[in-house]
Amino acid sequence: MVREPLRHVTVVGASVAGLAAAQGLRRRGFEGAITLFGDEPEAAYQRPALSKHFLTAHSIRPADIRLQVDPADVRVELGVRATGLDLARRRLQLRDNTSGRQYVHSVDGLVIATGAGARRLPMDTPPGVHVLRTVADAVAFREDLRHKPRVAIVGAGFVGSEVASSCRSLGLDVTVIEAMAAPMARALGPDVGAALAALHRDHGTRLKLGIGVAGFTGRDRVTGVRLADGEIVAADVVVVGIGARPATDWLSGSGLPLDDGVVCGPDLAVAERIVAAGDVARWPHHRDGALVRVEHWDNAIRQAEAAAATLLAPDGMAAAFADTTMFWSDQYGCKLHLVGHPRPDDEISVVEGDLEQRRGVVVYRRAGRMTAALLLSAPNRLRTYRQAVAAADAATAEHSRYQPGRNNPRETVIERSPTAQGV
Repeated sequence: MVREPLRHVTVVGASVAGLAAAQGLRRRGFEGAITLFGDEPEAAYQRPALSKHFLTAHSIRPADIRLQVDPADVRVELGVRATGLDLARRRLQLRDNTSGRQYVHSVDGLVIATGAGARRLPMDTPPGVHVLRTVADAVAFREDLRHKPRVAIVGAGFVGSEVASSCRSLGLDVTVIEAMAAPMARALGPDVGAALAALHRDHGTRLKLGIGVAGFTGRDRVTGVRLADGEIVAADVVVVGIGARPATDWLSGSGLPLDDGVVCGPDLAVAERIVAAGDVARWPHHRDGALVRVEHWDNAIRQAEAAAATLLAPDGMAAAFADTTMFWSDQYGCKLHLVGHPRPDDEISVVEGDLEQRRGVVVYRRAGRMTAALLLSAPNRLRTYRQAVAAADAATAEHSRYQPGRNNPRETVIERSPTAQGV
């Protein structure tokens, strides 16, 4: 039976993945209608800037970090939240955030690109405790920094570490609190974590490692962070950076597979003419079929392009998403690039430079094969190692393509996103 041609694609999520999906559809010749719904009132912007130069320069406005390229002939509805999906009737339930009006929207093709929201501590938080996920979050936090506060940061992941670096560049008193034994140890391993701890200390950031948070002090305004051992870290402003939670609540009861994200097939398909991309998507990695969810800019753009291709592909002809993605982070003038998907128990070796000097290349291996490469202040080596990791991924995938679980997400090993930091 021949399917009816795709006439209308709805994109839920108006950040970089949603925008890139719309652009990808147009580039591939899709001439039907595209409607894009976004929960935030802001047009798509450069989210990585929020923990970096946007914090340190009050002259930078939200409009200055807005993405400039708009897809052609796309209807964009901002400030509209998706509240549900009736899969059988192909109807999307929506609510206008300003008026509160609720309405339905018929769905032909659907791209789920709702991203993720900041995880919060399960405790009362007085004024002055921030998360950093949206431009509104960053504006509020930046305003608090005007008063030269003492800053406490809960979580030494990528965002927490970048915020620490930004605050120290402003000359602020900064303490970072992390439940792991070292910054980013869960993502990069203990040896690299130790080197990054030294980077923090060398720039005057105090670290409280291997300790959780019990609560906050202050009622009308935060005055400190109470640690699990009873110590209080004095602070006038607190940032909680403990990872992100995929925005899938609106899909509860829809019948779509949900498990720390929207569970996709290798080609990012979720159901008939439904795909997912970006922070919300959890898919079997082409290397070994393990389910992964990645919360980084490069991955969001590449997945959006692949999801668009899957929507337009003939039945059974969609290609698996097999890009080797990367992320970057700026900390105290040290630029980090991570290519691939390491695990904490991977073997690591310094193949160029010196880890203690935070300059060079660290290679991760599992069962003798390269899984990832971390470049520290070595951007000129990025292309070389991206190609090397991609080649290793392809070789491993070829070796394991007949293994159980390769094409069935429900059988694969679950791997947490490397950006989630426990407290």
